Amino acid sequence: MEDGICHIKPEYLIPRVVEKPVENVETPPGKDDTVNNNGNTNDPTEPPEKKGRFEGNAGEGHGKRKKNRGQNKSRGLPFKEQDALRLCKSLLDGNVGENATKQCSNANCRFSHDLDKFLQLKPKDIDGKCYIYTTKGYCSFGVTCRFAGAHLDVNNRNIYPEDFKHDNAMLVSTWLNPDLQHTLRKKKYNFSQSNKFVSKFERLLREEKNENAETTEEKDNAVEKSSTEEVKPVGAVTDEDMIKLRSAERKRIVFRDKLYLSPLTTVGNLPFRRICKEYGVDITCGEMACAIPIISGATQEWALTKRHASEDLFGVQLCGHNSKLVTSAAQIIAEKADVDFIDLNTGCPIDLIFNQGGGSALLRRQNVLQVMVQSCARVLADYGKEFTVKTRIGIYTNKLIAHEMVPKFEDWGASLITIHGRTKEQRYTKRADWEYLQQCASQAKSVPVFGNGDIFCYDDYESIREKCPNVAGVMVGRGALIKPWVFREIKERKTLDPSSAERFEMLKRYVNYGLEHWGSDTKGVETTRRFLLEWQSFLYRYVPYGLLERPPQRINERPEAYRGRDDLETLMASPNCNDWVKLSEMLLGPVPEGFNFVPKHKANAY
Repeated sequence: MEDGICHIKPEYLIPRVVEKPVENVETPPGKDDTVNNNGNTNDPTEPPEKKGRFEGNAGEGHGKRKKNRGQNKSRGLPFKEQDALRLCKSLLDGNVGENATKQCSNANCRFSHDLDKFLQLKPKDIDGKCYIYTTKGYCSFGVTCRFAGAHLDVNNRNIYPEDFKHDNAMLVSTWLNPDLQHTLRKKKYNFSQSNKFVSKFERLLREEKNENAETTEEKDNAVEKSSTEEVKPVGAVTDEDMIKLRSAERKRIVFRDKLYLSPLTTVGNLPFRRICKEYGVDITCGEMACAIPIISGATQEWALTKRHASEDLFGVQLCGHNSKLVTSAAQIIAEKADVDFIDLNTGCPIDLIFNQGGGSALLRRQNVLQVMVQSCARVLADYGKEFTVKTRIGIYTNKLIAHEMVPKFEDWGASLITIHGRTKEQRYTKRADWEYLQQCASQAKSVPVFGNGDIFCYDDYESIREKCPNVAGVMVGRGALIKPWVFREIKERKTLDPSSAERFEMLKRYVNYGLEHWGSDTKGVETTRRFLLEWQSFLYRYVPYGLLERPPQRINERPEAYRGRDDLETLMASPNCNDWVKLSEMLLGPVPEGFNFVPKHKANAY
């Protein structure tokens, strides 16, 4: 019987402490401003007490407790380094004075040019070796590296090997160079190819509507109906048929039966995808990128298109509300970035995206959606890329429409259709409806249909593949965040029980990949720490297999408070943000002064 509780073996449970109600004691005069009704001090130097998983008191709101849902939208960055304290790139190698080999050419440079002052103010180096230097033989962050002791000489100059050659493979600037960025910002990039197809499919859609209207009006006149069929725009229809055939012919990627890592905003970054690749995932996709920032040359959005060499089947997910903008973004990514496919997000439930007409709102704007899918598929065909679609089973719980959308997506040219087994209204609550996903998959003729939702262990995967034979493969999202080795479990057909030491080594690898990706200077270290903490807000939900009384754990089950088999395992299971920070300090050294971390999602803050 499913009760939503993850049952832990009794010997690992932490006994509940029942708090006795505190009697109301009259507050002495002059003390009423130091103690509140809950017995907490109002000293501004003390941190506020967390309310736990539920906001408010049980007596508020007609006796109902309000769950923490949604995002902590007012949170700030955990740490922000002032530009004046960051060293100019011309001094990264420590080359100053008459022997300098580089000079700053920017008269308005906002960074520091005082190397001695920078070295005095620089935080203490972190213990350990520099991963970038160990891997590449040099560290491009030079004196700013927080592990710089490994690659600086006695004069604080950066050490390079004799056969030194810059490796720019991971830099965004390799494809979003200053010239391209300037062209995009000035709106001078040539999008004529994407515009041509958008105009063409919009025209075909109008003609189809006009033809349907004329047919309705003239259905009583058989002669006129016959003549109407004869003057039907044969050329355009034939061209559309050719597009469908071409779409079928260009399916070089075999998606069927592969394990697909879901595009995950914030936490689905490149270091995390590298971890998942090590555990056996087949298909990876970057975080959702919005079309407008892409075609505007926004560096942060283009960074989402980065691909690591280990990602042998990689795509980028696009989100947008306008056919022309999304198709233009697909064109430039196909031309400039290194991707195998581009995925269209038609399932995002976030209100900000939905209210703009993007994400799952496209399901109720099917004319726009039709032109968007047809245009993107046709543009990408010219570059030998695939176009895929990710959607939900519907917007409203009482009106499921995915089974109607599958044949449409196939006719419009999609190479793969992935369906999340929940509606927009449900977001990530309730159980994914795999029976309905099987019904949806049966509507496809040849295009593979993947299912997504609640896959957390090998048993879940096996059960779904048995019950849903028409589903061509699975996409894993939250299950991979909580337990990234789920891909290895599925491929090895067994349940794994990694020790706390093995899980800590995984975190070490993630940190190293983060330092390589975001940098090993102070800014890079704190960025790595931030995303490590965001990931830990999911990782702590994993309950070690050896502690389970009724294995396996299900993704919607939550345990009572428990202790692990050792202190590290107990620390990893803590729902307290402060304990997550302690874990980060074991890997990245002490947090800087003023550091404050708030999880992105309120549900992770209890």
